[in-house]
Amino acid sequence: MVRISLLTIFLFFSLTVGYSQNVLQTVAEKSNFESTAMHADVMAYIAQLQKSSPNIKVELIAKTFEGRDIPLIIVANPMPKKPADLLNDKRVVVYIQANIHAGEVEGKEASLMYLRDLLKDKNSTVLNDVVLLVCPILNADGNDKISTQNRTHQNGPKNGVGVRYNGQYFDLNRDGMKVESPEIKGVITNVLNRWDPYVIMDCHTTNGSYHVEPVTFTWIMNPNCDRSLINYMRDRMMPEVSTTLRDKYQVENCFYGEFIDQKDYDKGWISYAAEPRYLSNYVGVRNRLGILNENYVYADYKSRVVGCYNLIHSVMDYSASHKAEIKELLNSADAATIARGLNPAVTDSFAVAYEGKPTPNKANVKTYEVDVVVDEQGNEHLTKSDRRRDISVTYIADYYATKNVKFPFAYILSIPDPEVISLLKIHGIKVERLDKVISLEVDKFIIEELKAAPKLNQGHYTETAVGHFVKETKEFPAGSYLVRTSQPLGYLVSYLMEPQSDDGLLFWNYFDRYLQPQWSRSYNPYPVYKVMGTTEIKSTVEI
Repeated sequence: MVRISLLTIFLFFSLTVGYSQNVLQTVAEKSNFESTAMHADVMAYIAQLQKSSPNIKVELIAKTFEGRDIPLIIVANPMPKKPADLLNDKRVVVYIQANIHAGEVEGKEASLMYLRDLLKDKNSTVLNDVVLLVCPILNADGNDKISTQNRTHQNGPKNGVGVRYNGQYFDLNRDGMKVESPEIKGVITNVLNRWDPYVIMDCHTTNGSYHVEPVTFTWIMNPNCDRSLINYMRDRMMPEVSTTLRDKYQVENCFYGEFIDQKDYDKGWISYAAEPRYLSNYVGVRNRLGILNENYVYADYKSRVVGCYNLIHSVMDYSASHKAEIKELLNSADAATIARGLNPAVTDSFAVAYEGKPTPNKANVKTYEVDVVVDEQGNEHLTKSDRRRDISVTYIADYYATKNVKFPFAYILSIPDPEVISLLKIHGIKVERLDKVISLEVDKFIIEELKAAPKLNQGHYTETAVGHFVKETKEFPAGSYLVRTSQPLGYLVSYLMEPQSDDGLLFWNYFDRYLQPQWSRSYNPYPVYKVMGTTEIKSTVEI
C-alpha cells in the first residue's frame, strides 16, 4: 500500500492549479465553450500576448462609432519597423479578420487561439515565410451587445453572442464600396492600403442547407476580378487548403454554398453574393486573394471554433509554402492591370451584369435528406432527417458577364464633389487634377431612367440607371478631377465610376443631387465622362 502525504497532495494540487492559471486561454476555452469574449476580454488577452513574445506588436485599425479600439495584431520575425520595409521582403503578408458580424464569433476565438499557439511554438517555420495580421474583433460595438436572445437558432455558445450590425446599425459586410463606417474605413486605410496583404480571410458563420461539415469556405468570384486570380484560387489554392484541413487537421469541410433546392440536389450547390460590397470580393477587385470562411451554424460551438482554428492553420501552411508563387501571381496581376489601363484594347470590358455558372469541378457535400412537413395553413417546411447522403453536385460559383461596357483609359469628373474625391482616396485610388483646360472626345452616359430600390438598403434607396453612351467633344476646365485606370486598383476605379455598376457611386446615391433638374422630367448627363483611347493628358497627382 502506497501512502501519499497531505503535503504531497497539497504541492501537487498547487502546481497543477498554478500551471492552469498561467496558461493563457480564450473565453471560449475557459468556459468549456459555453461563452464568447467581450471586447475588454479580447484586449486583455492581447496585452498578455504582448508580454509573451518580442514577435508581436499592436496597431489601431480604428475607433468604433461607440469609441472602442479595434486592434490589429502583427506577428512577424523579424518585425518590420514599417510596412514599406516589406517591399523587397520574401515573406507574404496574410490578414485574418473576424467578428465583422458580431453574432458570428468563431473566428474571434479561433484567431486568438492561433496567435497564442503560433507565438509559443518554437518549432514552427511559418514566421520564416509569413507576416501575419489579425483583427479578431472588427465589430466591437456589436460584440458587446451579447444576449442569449441573439441568433437563437445557433448551436451555442449557450451564454449568448452579439449582434450583426455595428453601432450605426450598418452591416459592415455591405460597406466595402460606400465606406460609411469607421470600421471599414479603418480596414481599407490601415490594413489594405498600409500593409497590402496578399491573402485575406474573413470569418463568418452561416446556416443554409443541411450538411455535416463544420467549416466551409470559398474564393473571390466577381467577374471584374483578374480571371487568373479567380482560377488560381478555384483550381489550386482552395482545393489544397481543403485537402490539408481534412487530411492533416482532421476537419471535415466543403466549399461554401447551399442547395438551390434541398429536395433536388441535381439543381446544384450555389455560392452567391459576388458584389465587392462584401469584403472577400472587394479584395479580389483590388487584385488580392480573398477567402470567405463560413462556419456551419448547426455544428456545435466547439467544433466550429476548432474547425476555424484549423482552417487558419491550413491557410497559413499554404501561404507559407507558396509564398513566391503568390507574390509573383499578384505582382503580375497588378502589372497587367496597369498595362491594360495605359492602352485599353477594343475587347477590354467591364461587366455591369453577370450570372453564376458551374465550376469545372463539382462540390462534394455530406448532407442529409429532408422531410417535407405541411402546416395547418398548407405551407411546406423542410426538416432534417437522419438519413445521410454523400453527394457530388454541380457547384455554381463562377460568375461571368451577361452585359459589358467598354473599359476606358480614364474617367473625368465634371463636378468637384469633395465627398466623392474623399471616398476615392480612402480606397487608395490615385486621383489627379488637370493642369490646364483641355478639349477631349469622351463617352457621355445619357440617363433614360433611374430606378430606386423599393426599400432601404443600409440606409440607402439604391439606384439603377438605364441609359446609353454617346460620343461628345467636351471642354474640361483646369483643376477638373481625372482618374486613370492605369493603376493597380484599375478594376476598383471602374467599379466605382461606371454608371451601371451594381456597386458603384451612382448605385449608392453619391451623385443623386446632380442627376435631375428640379423642374424637369429629363435627366442631366451622368457627371463622369469616359476617355476611351490612349490620350496625353497633363495632370498633377492630388495629395
